[in-house]
Amino acid sequence: MTSVTLNEGLSQISLAFVFIAMAIYTVSFLLFTGHLARRASKDVAVSKRAFNIERIAMTLLIVGSVSHGIGVVLRGIAASRVPWANMYEFSISGSFVIVAIFILSLFFVTDIRIIAVLVNAFVLLVLGAATTSFYVQVKTLMPALQSYWLVIHVTVAVLATSFFNIAAALAVAYLFKTSGWFASRKGKLAGLIRRILDVFPKENRIEKLSYRFNIIGFILWTFTLIAGAIWAERAWHRYWGWDTKEVWTFIIWTIYAGYLHANATRGWSGRRSAWLSLVGFAAVIFNFTIVNLFFKGLHVYSGLK
Repeated sequence: MTSVTLNEGLSQISLAFVFIAMAIYTVSFLLFTGHLARRASKDVAVSKRAFNIERIAMTLLIVGSVSHGIGVVLRGIAASRVPWANMYEFSISGSFVIVAIFILSLFFVTDIRIIAVLVNAFVLLVLGAATTSFYVQVKTLMPALQSYWLVIHVTVAVLATSFFNIAAALAVAYLFKTSGWFASRKGKLAGLIRRILDVFPKENRIEKLSYRFNIIGFILWTFTLIAGAIWAERAWHRYWGWDTKEVWTFIIWTIYAGYLHANATRGWSGRRSAWLSLVGFAAVIFNFTIVNLFFKGLHVYSGLK
């Protein structure tokens, strides 16, 4: 086995870039929030200035993603491998891919700009958990992970999770947009929220976008399930062993399969569909956090003691 050089000093530099990204993301999040409030203003001049705020916020989101990406790359160099062998590395890598896919998607689907504040908030939460609770020093890989299937399997899983995340953010936007709760409330805050919801795209547009992102995520998750089985056969000489991680990966696949089937064949759309999308993403989060932290199994690679 070839020797692996670990560089904890470089890992700390990587961590510094992640913290810089978090600071930039925080400012971007605040500006996106301010942008929505100004878009909802009855003052036309104020509403127009909101677009300038949005451009600044989006620029900061891109700058933050660059710093974030540097942090991920440096972590990989410090560990002399791909940077997703534990919960910390998966968190910083996965959240970076979420931001990257969101930014790239804006070139094709401008309507998803409205969920920038939700994507930004989620990434901040993930990075906050990663840096405060999940951080571990760089380590060599355990034998089962020393395979090119780590790159294939986890890369696709990260991509699938990113698409599911954007779809979930759109589902949240849909639920707010179609909620009658704010319409029945009086007061300045309720009025502001109603005006903010008015600048969202039409309900059917949000729903279609969420559905399309979930389709892509489901295809990628299907490949994740298949690649995981192939990797398991190479590592443990069996394709399926009812390991906790395997079971939850299949549960997630089943939830999203049910979501797509209900939408395509039974016309199960609207708020029920949005809630099911959120249930699916909640299962993804459960699989990554609770399963990794509290369950035992061959696939549990939290890196935490």
